[in-house]
Amino acid sequence: MPQVMEFKLPDLGEGLTEAEIVRWLVAVGDVVAIDQPVVEVETAKAMVEVPCPYGGVVTARFGEEGEELPVGAPLITVAVGAQSMPAGAEESAGAEDSGEAPRPLIGYGSDHSRPARRRRVRPVTAAVSAPVTAPAPVAVAPAAPVAVAPAAPAAPAGPASAPAGPVPVISPLVRKLAKDHGVDLRALHGSGPEGLILRADVEAALAALREPAPAPAPAAAAVAAHGERIPLKGLRGAVAEKLSRSRREIPDATCWVDADATELMAARAAMNAVGGPKISVLALLARICTAALAKYPELNSTVDLAAKEIVRLPSVHLGFAAQTERGLVVPVVRDAQGRNPESLSAEFARLTELARAGKLAPADLTGGTFTLNNYGVFGVDGSTPIVNHPEAAMLGVGRIIDKPWVHDGQLAVRKVVQLSLTFDHRVCDGGTAGGFLRYVADCVESPAVLLRTL
Repeated sequence: MPQVMEFKLPDLGEGLTEAEIVRWLVAVGDVVAIDQPVVEVETAKAMVEVPCPYGGVVTARFGEEGEELPVGAPLITVAVGAQSMPAGAEESAGAEDSGEAPRPLIGYGSDHSRPARRRRVRPVTAAVSAPVTAPAPVAVAPAAPVAVAPAAPAAPAGPASAPAGPVPVISPLVRKLAKDHGVDLRALHGSGPEGLILRADVEAALAALREPAPAPAPAAAAVAAHGERIPLKGLRGAVAEKLSRSRREIPDATCWVDADATELMAARAAMNAVGGPKISVLALLARICTAALAKYPELNSTVDLAAKEIVRLPSVHLGFAAQTERGLVVPVVRDAQGRNPESLSAEFARLTELARAGKLAPADLTGGTFTLNNYGVFGVDGSTPIVNHPEAAMLGVGRIIDKPWVHDGQLAVRKVVQLSLTFDHRVCDGGTAGGFLRYVADCVESPAVLLRTL
């Protein structure tokens, strides 16, 4: 006999508390395999396809496209154990009542931090047996998580000719929805197989009770009068929260310097002339940053407010700002201090491609210790960026353009770039920040300086 299993929105990593449904990949009545993606969601960090740990027939979906669901809220229910399921009143044994723990999401791994618990399986009973066909997708309103219990017998109301016993309903959640809103299930004609009452049938009855609906014109006029309102959620909401927190907690300061990048650009051209993968300017600047952080480790740190300590970090996980259609994201290159310019260039290209395709995993967007922000791609010279909390510093790079410059005592046209460093004044004083920025500028002007540390 099949079990109706409830799959809840899992924690997708890094403490995320909600996700927005972007696109359903299955409909009610579809047969799904174990670990098959069933919905595409957008978190504050990335777009993620969520695989279901159960295989069977989808009996219900919760939430519409564009709606946000909290972690732990029901996503779908699946009849497990057969390609068809009973069409009567089933017992929904959720993931928490199953005999085996839900399979981990692909790419996230198992959580071994908590001991396994023995779980009990409840048997499935049904009043009517009928194969489930694939009805048209049903738009289901989000429902609050409810404890799944055996269906209570229907009230003895209704005509005397009504059949005795429980009314066939697709799931206990639908039965509870009807009970909470006072809908008599015996008075409904189910649109499912052999009169099975679906959630859409109950919602149609509720909609009929609420008619007539209020005219939307006054609300539209009010919105027009006060301007368009755009929800601050998803990626935009996450960016807003992080930047606001940075401003609240970090006493930042900024210093900047102009540098002659002519020799750096010539060195890049020489590297690319010998063949092999092309080296980007961003990769050269990143290699300079890792060398500077080795010399000034105070800037590769974070502040632990609870312990009132500065934590100097042993590895450089280098974030870089990337503009995408979804907004600004900061992918992270792991262990950048151990990479050469060729490896850095390849990793920047890989992460940028994933970012533009919206396929970055949450792990690709977290854990940075220092950020490199190349705002020169927007055609601007300088900026005072906000530190990427909880990091301690960010190097900004403006556009590289021809400017008059005194070189070897003569006025000449050189490739000039403005560099800026925004840093957390709690982790170091201005002398350290100035020394870091001066070292970066010296390497830009004379790349041979790096040979001392290679």
